[in-house]
Amino acid sequence: MAEVALAAAGVVLSPFLQVFFERMASREFDDFFRGRKLSEKLLRKLKIALLSVNAVLEDAEDRQFMETSVKEWLHELKDTVYDAEDILDEIATRHSRHQLDSEFGTIASKVRHSISAAPFDVNKIEGKIKDVVDRLEDLAKLIGVLGLRAGVGGKILERLPTTSFMEESSICGRDCDKEAIINSLLSNDARGSKGGVVAITGMGGIGKTTLAHLVYNDDRVKEHFQYKVWVCVSDPFDMIMVMKTIIEAVTLSSCDIKDPNQLQNKLKETLTGKKFLLILDDVWDTNPTKWEVLRNAFKLKAQESRVIVTTRNSEVATAMHAVNHDITLLSKDDCWSLFAKYAFHDGNFDADPELEAIGKEIAKKCKGLPLAIKAIGALLVSKLDVDEWKKVLRSELWDLPIEETDILPALRLSYKYLSSPLKRCFAYLCAVAGTQK
Repeated sequence: MAEVALAAAGVVLSPFLQVFFERMASREFDDFFRGRKLSEKLLRKLKIALLSVNAVLEDAEDRQFMETSVKEWLHELKDTVYDAEDILDEIATRHSRHQLDSEFGTIASKVRHSISAAPFDVNKIEGKIKDVVDRLEDLAKLIGVLGLRAGVGGKILERLPTTSFMEESSICGRDCDKEAIINSLLSNDARGSKGGVVAITGMGGIGKTTLAHLVYNDDRVKEHFQYKVWVCVSDPFDMIMVMKTIIEAVTLSSCDIKDPNQLQNKLKETLTGKKFLLILDDVWDTNPTKWEVLRNAFKLKAQESRVIVTTRNSEVATAMHAVNHDITLLSKDDCWSLFAKYAFHDGNFDADPELEAIGKEIAKKCKGLPLAIKAIGALLVSKLDVDEWKKVLRSELWDLPIEETDILPALRLSYKYLSSPLKRCFAYLCAVAGTQK
């Protein structure tokens, strides 16, 4: 699972540069440059070069999956930034030693020198900084050549919006989850669904939308609710779009209202007295105010109506006052069953025992993530050649053609919504994983 998650981020430098800028503003860094004309000039050049590459960094991080040249540019930038980090570490160490000498005097100085007699060479440090600046300036010159742009990053690789339709024969291992949620929806006990809302939570690609499909299309659910509405929310949360979609699904006519207040009143009027099931798929926004706008129109408890929300963020479930149903990775047997359905025509793998053996090993590499299993199975169904399957088995998931799988677009959004400290941890794990390859 860690391999799949790291693949979603690729080369991750944004958190490192953020930390780098913070360290450049530190006291020890300022003390080192103060009074040194050459160093002050280098500092200005370093800051300008860093600002140049940082301005296009998000665009580069997004495009690295599609463009080899951009990925190579990022790798060069990563190596340069790491070398710059080493220089900052040397300066910080020198500053700490200086403070130690100031506080404890000669004894501390003798102890320190007995541990490490290597002198601090200012000219050598300046030479290293100049080398970093030269490399950064060379990389900055390539920004125009690569077509990297400022202010256009942060976009998520395109994914098609979900709908309520699903081929149930291609689903494995979710029967228990399905029954638990349906029992909650159909229960007359108000405690069975806190305020009428059930949240299906779990990591990207684990099958939250698939589970929602199973519930939505179940015959018992169809009979119980007068109306069923499916809304793909995704990011950003467009409240106007959500309300219009619900109104249009119930009334079977277009809604041209633009004023939010009028739209909310129309939604309330449309739903009053109706027992409905609403699916809000792929919700990211944790703002409880937006949910209150919908809640005021729903009157869920009074009408025995229900809402199912699918989300990767448990904070969404909290904001929506929902009962949380967290789904887990597929079992080993379910992994293989799902892979066979996608990788072999009609799920029949008996014709080629060698492909079956390789396929089982590939399924293991997916480590229970349905999205990865389906994507790789669909990729191999037209390549019933042993050598091709072995090639996939030996490769990492991120080596597969991005235009032929939906793995990276699905998981990259998870990275976008990490907090800044977690992004730094994630970037560190990426660096560690890269050194261990």
